[in-house]
Amino acid sequence: MLPTRVRTVRWQSPFDALHEDLDQMIQGWWGDGNTQPPGAYPVDIHEDQDHVYVDAELPGFAKDQVQVTLENGVLSIAAERQDEPAKGQAHLSERRYRRVARRFTLPSTLDESKVEAKLDQGVLHLTLNKREEVKPRRIDVK
Repeated sequence: MLPTRVRTVRWQSPFDALHEDLDQMIQGWWGDGNTQPPGAYPVDIHEDQDHVYVDAELPGFAKDQVQVTLENGVLSIAAERQDEPAKGQAHLSERRYRRVARRFTLPSTLDESKVEAKLDQGVLHLTLNKREEVKPRRIDVK
């Protein structure tokens, strides 16, 4: 199992950050451990012998609105968009601005120089290669 640390950033004021921290702390005490932070997008992380795969749902975002960084074992995914204002009189406006961000602490077994990223139909697919020296290898018994 991969150790991960999840952080969602969506605050407008310092009080929003405090409220989010309290929500996450309460969720950690009474939650089932599978619930994503409030307002976050769903992410799946899984691995095989050679790779770690990250799939993040980012509906409505274009690839130029998505930023992915991997530094010192911390994977950061952020997306931001601001839609055009409605023409005429608006009656409901919930889609104007959206920023989402998550961070994950990944194991040190990854080769940070070999990462593939693809945005396909609102899902960001990341493939992170494991370093050769940490991959399982078969030893012949004589």
